[in-house]
Amino acid sequence: MSRSLVALGALFIAGESLLSAPAVADSLSLAPMLQRVVPSVVSISVQGRELDDADATLADPFYRKFFGLPDDAAPAEHGFQSAGSGVVIDEVHGYIVTNQHVIASASKIEVALSDGRRFKAKLVGADPETDVAVVQIPPDHLVQADFGSASSLHVGDVVVAIGNPFGLGQTATMGIVSALGRRAVGSEGYEGFIQTDASTNPGNSGGALVSEDGVVVGINSAIIGPAGGSIGIGFAVPAETVGIVIEAAHPDRQACTWRGRTGHAGPDAGSRKGVRRR
Repeated sequence: MSRSLVALGALFIAGESLLSAPAVADSLSLAPMLQRVVPSVVSISVQGRELDDADATLADPFYRKFFGLPDDAAPAEHGFQSAGSGVVIDEVHGYIVTNQHVIASASKIEVALSDGRRFKAKLVGADPETDVAVVQIPPDHLVQADFGSASSLHVGDVVVAIGNPFGLGQTATMGIVSALGRRAVGSEGYEGFIQTDASTNPGNSGGALVSEDGVVVGINSAIIGPAGGSIGIGFAVPAETVGIVIEAAHPDRQACTWRGRTGHAGPDAGSRKGVRRR
């Protein structure tokens, strides 16, 4: 075979590869899935007041008495603002799941939807042990997420983290499941976290960790990294644990309407998970 024919054949094969590349790229794109899921992920902004670390002991009457301080020696407080994320779990009642640490000490909670609408939110319940909380906004044309089962996950599965890092607005990052059943640094004894290398940063807390098919398998909760930045070690609360807390936090203890899990919270569900209802 002549060199010219070989060259023509190589060009033909290369041309076919180039022509088929967009089709392959389209099949690998997560855009269709994200278009479905993103409207169910919200940004949360919080305002409140908290004790200065140096004066926190003054809140304890024992220490005031020990140091001979008057009973009305109030410790210093300062205002704070913070941002996080959340996921709509019940579009009928306006329930949103987030992290407990996102709304801790909050006097004002505001939720921003992906379409730009903003609502004041109220705290429904929280569980510090698992770092899960539920807030509520008016159920005005909300889109709720589909929750799946983290028990079906395997190390190496592709996952996507969706949230509001650094207050920038909704952002999606992709990674894999790095480990299962982890205990996150700083967690209060809970050892069931999903570990992922999908990039999560301050502000991602409370956002969704979803599978390739758009099902929420966890709620992003914590990271390990210098100065709070991402180095590919993040932790998410599994969907099953979130479901238990949601049901326990439900004020009427009725069956939840969120997709992916049904059931009735038993009479001791709240006390078993340490859920504080408001």
